[in-house]
Amino acid sequence: MGGSSLLKKASLVGAFFMSVFYLAPVLAFCPAPGKLPNVNVQRVVDGDTLRLQDGRSVRLIGLNTPELARKGHSAEPFAELARRRLSELVAANDGAVGLQLGREPKDRYGRTLAHAYDRKGRNLEAQLLAEGLGYLVAIAPNVALVECQQAAERLARQSRVGLWRRSPVQTPAQLSRGGFALVEGRVERVERNRGGVWLELGDSLVVHVPPQALDGFDLRQLQGLAGRQVEARGWIIDRSRRTAGKPGQARWMLPVTHKAMLGVLP
Repeated sequence: MGGSSLLKKASLVGAFFMSVFYLAPVLAFCPAPGKLPNVNVQRVVDGDTLRLQDGRSVRLIGLNTPELARKGHSAEPFAELARRRLSELVAANDGAVGLQLGREPKDRYGRTLAHAYDRKGRNLEAQLLAEGLGYLVAIAPNVALVECQQAAERLARQSRVGLWRRSPVQTPAQLSRGGFALVEGRVERVERNRGGVWLELGDSLVVHVPPQALDGFDLRQLQGLAGRQVEARGWIIDRSRRTAGKPGQARWMLPVTHKAMLGVLP
């Protein structure tokens, strides 16, 4: 039996209910860019990755869902639900999606970077974000829908659905491994040098805005963040594993390349 046939057998009851409740508020922010050719999906790899019948792997732009079980690590909360939900959405569209490629069409792993839509022009990433099954991520230059995606995530967060039922935000002291994280903390010091801008959140975490990303930020605002509470998101790097790590430097580093990944709290 083909992958598309298997997808068609996914339960659509949950898809219908959730789409009616959540999709309407975000549709106005995420219109499809005209009619898109539909491509057949072989299988849903996880909540943000599709494998197409033509052999391509597609990473959905602007969405990061919890990690499935792999390499001895158990699945993160809502990882299986996100994959199942994406399977439902694809199945409801007869096992196909419309793709809008990003300005940067491939990532470093060779995956196609694209936004996915159903035949009615509804954006699948916005749907998952609005249901609290993933996090907004903004990686230039593929940021055309960042405002839409922020609105969708905000809806889920305010409604406390999905992964927002219990706050996933950590403090720097709670970090225990690398990988994607949302971190809230007070900026103790701001430094700017040839390597970019560095926001020190206590002794254990530094948020790094590299030089090539600075044009997308308000530099004056960044330099005035000392003493402010911020929320940053992205992929944490454990610098203690680097042989070139300097004594006394923060163990954890969080690179941020778009302003949507760094918020200033009241």
